[in-house]
Amino acid sequence: MLVKKSEFPFFPTLVDDIFREFSTTNSTLPAVNIKEDENAFSVEVAVPGLAKEDIKINIENNVLTISSERKSENEEKKENYTRREYSYQSFKRSFKLPKDTVDTDNISASHVNGELTITIPKMEKVAPKAKMIAIE
Repeated sequence: MLVKKSEFPFFPTLVDDIFREFSTTNSTLPAVNIKEDENAFSVEVAVPGLAKEDIKINIENNVLTISSERKSENEEKKENYTRREYSYQSFKRSFKLPKDTVDTDNISASHVNGELTITIPKMEKVAPKAKMIAIE
């Protein structure tokens, strides 16, 4: 098992400690990049050759799941032979999202030139209210 250590052990790494990937299939998995800025997380998934209709994105119990399943069948008939080819491609990746940090109701996704980008906005942090207590 390969373990990535942070250069600064007291700062958790984003991939290791916030987005915990815990489920995959045995098929070839697309490459994933995770970025963070002050307002959102961005998950970029390389999905060349897949149409947006081939991809499913689901969120349930704070788990973001990206999956695809595509089947195709080609048949060619000529005088002396028949050729039939099948193709099947699938993947499934799941990431545990940080609780009380992301706004799961406003997640958005786009698919451009073989790259799927999922934007996960952060929740607005409400500053604690200060209140004076009168002494009676």
